Amino acid sequence: MTEAKSSRGMIAVDKMGTKVLFLNPATYETEVVLEDFPRTVHELLMVPEANLAYVPIFGDGIHGRNPNPGHLLCIIDLEKRAHVGDIDVRPYIAPHTLRLAPDGLIYITCENSAVVAVIDRSTHKVVDAIDSGSTNGHRLVIAPDGQRLYTENEEDGTVSVIDLPRRKLLGKIKTPRPLAGIAISADGRTLVAVDDAQPSLFLIDTEDGRVTNEVRLEGVPKAAQIARYASDNSLIAVTSLNTRHGELDRSVIPAANRDQGGQSADGYGIPR
Repeated sequence: MTEAKSSRGMIAVDKMGTKVLFLNPATYETEVVLEDFPRTVHELLMVPEANLAYVPIFGDGIHGRNPNPGHLLCIIDLEKRAHVGDIDVRPYIAPHTLRLAPDGLIYITCENSAVVAVIDRSTHKVVDAIDSGSTNGHRLVIAPDGQRLYTENEEDGTVSVIDLPRRKLLGKIKTPRPLAGIAISADGRTLVAVDDAQPSLFLIDTEDGRVTNEVRLEGVPKAAQIARYASDNSLIAVTSLNTRHGELDRSVIPAANRDQGGQSADGYGIPR
């Protein structure tokens, strides 16, 4: 949800329909539809204080099968509810997950290029690119203190660790199986990497740079995908579309479970 002056609303990305939707937050009715996008819109970053949102054009495929990768990051004016411009990230392609860091810059995975592109919001230009170490680097998270950025590298079964101030790849943390999502706790101490093969979460100690626990998602029949921490760090919400068509599984586990039981795997000796 975002607030623009006296108006309030919700914005959503319709990936299948290649649309950006503005919804009424009380009734959930669609109020405005933006349709002037190449295939196809993926992900969303809102910057309410600037009345802007950013939506990447990943390409006309999906992860691992994207024959015509995109190269645009679309700029949405939240007050006007309009598509007002684009940022061309070329020579980097297949932009996907993006986050605003404490340094005020936008960082976005460019999957096929194996980089995290750095965007200056004042100029809406790409100012740098950081080696992510993998063409499977799909999603990213940034530590709350802005010192580290992490990408989950899907089929590689690794998490890349990037020193953000120095814009340098430090190494990778190995996970027992391929990945499909990533989240970070509010204190920056724990990464949650979502298992792409089984309904489990790998819990990574960011100080030690290794998987310390595995949490099974009880009652979830298949592997999950997206994980998010609650703002107070008390819960982790996990979603999955890997059930019958049209259904969405949701699993919520106490964040305290990150300290309980499970398997461990060796890390890659990430420098501190």
